[in-house]
Amino acid sequence: MEGTTVTPAGERAIDAATMIEAFHRTTRAHPDIVAVRTRDDETSITWGQLRERADALAGGLAKLGVGRGETVALLFGNVPEFHLSDLAVMTVGATPFSIYQTYTPEQIRYVISDADARVAIVQPQFVANVLEARRELPDLEHVVVAGGDAPQGTIALSELEGSDPDFDAEAAAAGVQPDDVLTLIYTSGTTGPPKGVQLSHRNIMSVVESLEEIIQLPEAGTKVISWLPSAHVAERNAHHYIPIVFAGTITCCENPREILEYLPVVRPSWFFAVPRIWEKLKAGLETMLAAQPEEQRRQVEEALEAAREKVRLEQAGEPVPEALAARVAAADEEMFSGLRAHLGLDQVLAVNVGAAPTPPEVLEFFHAIGIELAEIWGMSETTGAGTANRPGAVKIGTVGPAAPGIEVKLADDGEVMVRGDCNMLGYRNQPEKTTETIDSEGWLHTGDVGEIDHDGYLRIVDRKKELIINAAGKNMSPANIEAALKSSSPLVGQACAIGDRRPYNTALIVLDADFAPAWAGQQGISDTSLEALAADEKVRAAVQDGMDTANRKLARVEQIKKFTIIPGDWHPDGDELTPTMKLKRRPIAEKYAAEIEAMYS
Repeated sequence: MEGTTVTPAGERAIDAATMIEAFHRTTRAHPDIVAVRTRDDETSITWGQLRERADALAGGLAKLGVGRGETVALLFGNVPEFHLSDLAVMTVGATPFSIYQTYTPEQIRYVISDADARVAIVQPQFVANVLEARRELPDLEHVVVAGGDAPQGTIALSELEGSDPDFDAEAAAAGVQPDDVLTLIYTSGTTGPPKGVQLSHRNIMSVVESLEEIIQLPEAGTKVISWLPSAHVAERNAHHYIPIVFAGTITCCENPREILEYLPVVRPSWFFAVPRIWEKLKAGLETMLAAQPEEQRRQVEEALEAAREKVRLEQAGEPVPEALAARVAAADEEMFSGLRAHLGLDQVLAVNVGAAPTPPEVLEFFHAIGIELAEIWGMSETTGAGTANRPGAVKIGTVGPAAPGIEVKLADDGEVMVRGDCNMLGYRNQPEKTTETIDSEGWLHTGDVGEIDHDGYLRIVDRKKELIINAAGKNMSPANIEAALKSSSPLVGQACAIGDRRPYNTALIVLDADFAPAWAGQQGISDTSLEALAADEKVRAAVQDGMDTANRKLARVEQIKKFTIIPGDWHPDGDELTPTMKLKRRPIAEKYAAEIEAMYS
């Protein structure tokens, strides 16, 4: 590969004790590989250039008094300046942590105060909110603006970068220890103020080592797309720390709604996304195939059914007849390879999904077209690690066995417990919460309920506190019910199952913002706004068909008796969804209390 050099013996980044040491090893071994870029290459920075700039910015931060043990707040979208700023803070031995872009001034104030940050580095569009928060943050001494004009009372990042040419970056980085706090991950806070999860260099390096065993990424040249919020552990691991260790190339996708357009341009080596993205990819392909001429469509449908049958036999551990295998191989060459190229997933070493349950039908579909989509499971408190389906050994419906170096077991009540170097140092400023979460034997109590099969594969049932227990005392998983609802109709964008302490289950439905208007137009419906469609009888009848299909897959006690279509959309980090599109169940119950009660009146 162009720009790749041979790594000196003992200099592998994966063997480093800290993330900043791994960064330095990567920059020495692969200085000419592009580290961070934008899609159009308007910005393109090699690892060598990134090292020079991070060192120069670190010197400027040191002049502001930032050093080991300090924290620095970062508020960025998915742009190259995030990676530069994070590495500069890391170089001086301090702890960079990210704030969600959608946070209000009050929320920004809370996390900066909790982290005790004296410096914040911010993209221009977020400066106003940070300055508003700063009014009640007397200890926030400096706001650094990355790009554009720096308003009065702030400092331009360009002014800071290189302002101390005598700064010894190598010496500063050498002082960083494995148990120093590398970053803080503030949980989404759906049940109260977010907790600051303290993750160490040791935590992250152990997770990267575990991943190397699972996926076996090449030492250099891995391609990833940065598109999730950097305040989330999945984004930091997949699209920041792992590329640092494996000399990868990070393409920044500043608008996450454009992620599907980036895939065929970048052709990533590894791609991680939440279930909703995979559901949309599947729906998009099916819509495209449905528009084909009848004969061609029939051939594709027959090939897909044969491929699904092969997947089902393999999942059941049964032999695949030679004729079926040959038929699927031919379909793969003639059709499915083209679909993979169309999606931009024809060069992937691994593709993963996590953060919420994925409908089995979605997983089976991608396996059928030759994309081995694998569920993984972890949480902020376990550095995003826990269990993982391995390439070549994916068991659909599970999140895989324990990742290398990690122990997983179930408590008597089915709660999943994790032990290993992946477990957080603790919650910042909350020792009592830390003691509640990690017991005296080092087991972290996750709050998830699961089942482990005879092969050691874990299946997540649901969050312990979110299980529906109906009026008759029956326990049910709302997440599994919701997955069935969403997979049964492309009109359904979001579903929230209701039924705790109720005589039967109901659901709040949100229409898919992309599919529903297009479908409505084909049906001759003139007003295709989500608000109008929520009240349209044709739409309601089509959604009812989906509910009937879902109910046939569910146990009688789990079935949805009534549903309400909510006008409009639910957006990530809005009133109803977390930034990674998990349901905020308590706020939803409060906001839609009238609609819910109407279904039980």
